[in-house]
Amino acid sequence: MKLYHAKGSPNSRRVRILIAEKGLDIEFVPVDLGSKEQFSDAYRAINPRVVVPTLVLDDGTVIGEVPAIQRYLDEAYPDLPLLGVTPKEKAVIAMWDRRVEAEGFASVMDAIRNTVAGLKDRAISGPHAYEQIPALAERSKKRLGNFYGDLEARLKEAPFVAGEAFSVADITALVTVDFATNGIAMPIPEDATATKAWYEKVAARPSATA
Repeated sequence: MKLYHAKGSPNSRRVRILIAEKGLDIEFVPVDLGSKEQFSDAYRAINPRVVVPTLVLDDGTVIGEVPAIQRYLDEAYPDLPLLGVTPKEKAVIAMWDRRVEAEGFASVMDAIRNTVAGLKDRAISGPHAYEQIPALAERSKKRLGNFYGDLEARLKEAPFVAGEAFSVADITALVTVDFATNGIAMPIPEDATATKAWYEKVAARPSATA
């Protein structure tokens, strides 16, 4: 298998962390986003959505979209499951992962893509061009603030985002916090003590450097 990824891509990092947690041996193929390699004919032939990451299986099957890649890897290599085992566990983890992605991760992405000069006409990732709407950045920051508040409330009642064990929901939340801190200068609020304690715990895992 090969994972086409970019080192600076938060979405790529979400998959790399899962791979590291599960101890999988997968070839990483870098895609240079800075030189817009994702728009090359060669990469379009692999993923016509011109985004990373993309997983290519040994038989040539192409899997795009982070949740789909993570699900395939977790089910194909079931040791140390990160998406749950029982139907209830799978549903709860999927629910929390979706909430983190939709309210946290997507908010940071919108704030960045609608303001960064280098992303002019690239306000939405994918093969089509969309103009930036700078006003969306302010709304996105408000949404992120609300996300932090909701995450703090959750982590006051559970040690990990989806419950008692580390899961893919924690991976998405960790990447979201780092993305927000480095991308739009919005780290965990100082008074969010439960979130800070959780972050220190998950950021100390070896996989966090993936």
